[in-house]
Amino acid sequence: MAKILVIDDQRSIRNTLKDILEYESHEVTVAENGEEGVEAFDKGKFDIVLCDIKMPNMDGMEVLEVITGKTREIPVVMISGHGNIDTAVEAIKKGAYDFIEKPLDLNRLLVTIRNAQERKDLVVETKVLKRKVSKVYDMIGASEPIEKVKEMIDKVAPTDARVLITGGNGTGKELVARWLHEKSNRADQPFIEVNCAAIPSELIESELFGHEKGAFTSAHKQRKGKFEQANGGTIFLDEIGDMSLNAQAKVLRALQENVISRVGSDKDIKVNVRVLAATNKSLKDEIQESNFREDLYHRLSVILIHVPALNDRKEDIPMLAAHFNTMICGELGIAEKQIEESAITELQNLNWTGNIREFRNVIERLIILSSETISDKDVKMYAVHQG
Repeated sequence: MAKILVIDDQRSIRNTLKDILEYESHEVTVAENGEEGVEAFDKGKFDIVLCDIKMPNMDGMEVLEVITGKTREIPVVMISGHGNIDTAVEAIKKGAYDFIEKPLDLNRLLVTIRNAQERKDLVVETKVLKRKVSKVYDMIGASEPIEKVKEMIDKVAPTDARVLITGGNGTGKELVARWLHEKSNRADQPFIEVNCAAIPSELIESELFGHEKGAFTSAHKQRKGKFEQANGGTIFLDEIGDMSLNAQAKVLRALQENVISRVGSDKDIKVNVRVLAATNKSLKDEIQESNFREDLYHRLSVILIHVPALNDRKEDIPMLAAHFNTMICGELGIAEKQIEESAITELQNLNWTGNIREFRNVIERLIILSSETISDKDVKMYAVHQG
């Protein structure tokens, strides 16, 4: 049995669908126009939506955009008595599960509903599996500083609040961003990462917002940018402190108006994207030096999460060492190494300027170069910067 929302301005169609679907043991809610349908959708938990395309006030395509903007998990089947191939293609492009013409073929409708329900169940199963896979990105540690970060993630993730993640290189800022996405209502939608420091300033706008064919010399075809790719999901702007001022202005507009425009185009494109950003710089200092827009800073930093340095949570080193030992030995296809207590103590005595990234590299080096057991002598010998 499925919970089905039927949106159609024709009473006879609504009543007929309600009678037939309830006879098939489905639970049906009806709405006579787009606005009423969206309101019903927000109030109830539905498995499938049937929506007419041609309706007064708010038409079906607008309803489709609103629903798919909220979630891509619920299949939306569009129905129309005035449809054609172009309309059907447009509906599918906008996220519709299927398109059925009036007069409705009831056998086809019931098959479509069954398939849509199976598809929704598959999406839910995939979402559960994805959360299990997410253990790859687990946040290891039980120290007070890292527990505070975890608590903040749990509070903030279910919202759409923008988050600015700060911390040194290698502390795990990307990990925090991934968990904010994984624990959000957008977890089944794209997570798109952009390393602003790795993209030349002259290409950053095209990378973020896309471009039209011929917009510049090498633009041989139209290209969607990262904001469009992340529509419905999350975009993570890593090292945002390195973004050019011109690109900052366009990001600000995207945050203010939820619209972007491709390079070489005046057309506005609506986007529904949660923005997470990270930096290892002091953006307040960058503002003072006129390298970063203050208005963008305030837009991005609704919530601030600071990721502690490894030197500030050395009590997590035993857990981190065990975690990376298991992970790296698994990747290498060898038995896990034993790590002596004296080796752990020696690791805790080191100065980890490169944070978790450096620590992982050192554990990998120790695993490769040591015998079955990693001792404090191994740490003294191998846990040094290789010049």
